Amino acid sequence: MVLMKTRLLVILAASVTAAQQYQGPRDTTFEGQKAVVLSNRKLQLTLLYQGSVLASVVLADDVERLSPLWNPLRLAREAGHQARFDGIFGHFVCVDGFGIPSAEEQAAGLPVHGEAHVTQFEVTKEANAVSFTARLPIVEEVMTRTFHIVEGENVAYVDTQIENLLGFDRPVNWAEHATVAAPFLAPGETTIALSGTQSHARDYTLNHEENAPQAQRRLAPGKLFMWPFAPGVDGNPVDMHVIPENPHFLDHAATLLNPGREQEWVSAFNSEKRLVYGYIFRRSDFPWLEHWGSYPSAGQVVRGIEFTTQPYDGSRREVITQNSMFGAPTYRWLPAKSKIESHFLLFYARTPEGFHQVDDVRLENGHIVIYDMRSGTRLTLAASRGL
Repeated sequence: MVLMKTRLLVILAASVTAAQQYQGPRDTTFEGQKAVVLSNRKLQLTLLYQGSVLASVVLADDVERLSPLWNPLRLAREAGHQARFDGIFGHFVCVDGFGIPSAEEQAAGLPVHGEAHVTQFEVTKEANAVSFTARLPIVEEVMTRTFHIVEGENVAYVDTQIENLLGFDRPVNWAEHATVAAPFLAPGETTIALSGTQSHARDYTLNHEENAPQAQRRLAPGKLFMWPFAPGVDGNPVDMHVIPENPHFLDHAATLLNPGREQEWVSAFNSEKRLVYGYIFRRSDFPWLEHWGSYPSAGQVVRGIEFTTQPYDGSRREVITQNSMFGAPTYRWLPAKSKIESHFLLFYARTPEGFHQVDDVRLENGHIVIYDMRSGTRLTLAASRGL
């Protein structure tokens, strides 16, 4: 009888601990900002009330609490600098606008990268989901963004809707500004892979906002290439997969994602820590990926893996005037008094022994399958909600 009571107490204690640990979304603060934590037994997401920013993703059992996402405030502290929070952080959404607005738009109050990332959202919490809703007053749109998780999965599901409050069709600039950084991003350890094809190195000689000296450039300006080998300023090819061993560069390029696929992907794989982070999304939502590499030093490296409606961040006027690149459009239509949506999955997991590189990522029969073709190894993750 005593043994049975002891076992019962142990079971009850374990149940209480589990209930306390996984009791649904909870409010917190992150870098001084109001935030909400969404977690299961695999992942913990920290989401900011401002901008619905995905500020941090960690594995629930990771004692290091290592997030692959960019935290510019932490990097500034580590470099002995001061920085302020401006919503350009982690994975943030650029709606409606991606890049520096025109002089007239700036005078009207439109910020760089649109309004969403500087707007305070209303938050609704459910057992396994958090929804963010806000009206964007300058562009007259309503944005709703929902993050879902499923117990036992290393995957989060992100669904976004934009509603046009005006009575006319207009083009939309929309980017998912996903950004990974040190210490997850490390020279000699981390590689970037994606379903890429035709690519272009930004012609910084024509872009006055990008004023880094040529000595800090690796890519020859304005040159076309096939992912991942870009022409370098020294005439040698630059492998865009890898993080430079002697970082002191600024890179900027765009890649058209594979027109032969319905679902595209991008990943960052740290072979030393055996961790892979990435996204799967619909090509019809985001046909482009913009690369922004900031490599001032090994401990400060940052890489934007931004999936977008356009090849580069730029003013609305520039993007619409360009119209297309490589035969693909550079914007998306938002019809009058209507709504459009986007959907993507993010994944973060440990890789198995013998896994060396990411060659392909596919969503197959309710699972994300990450392939290493060289070794014949694969990682399979449950993704029951699909895309």
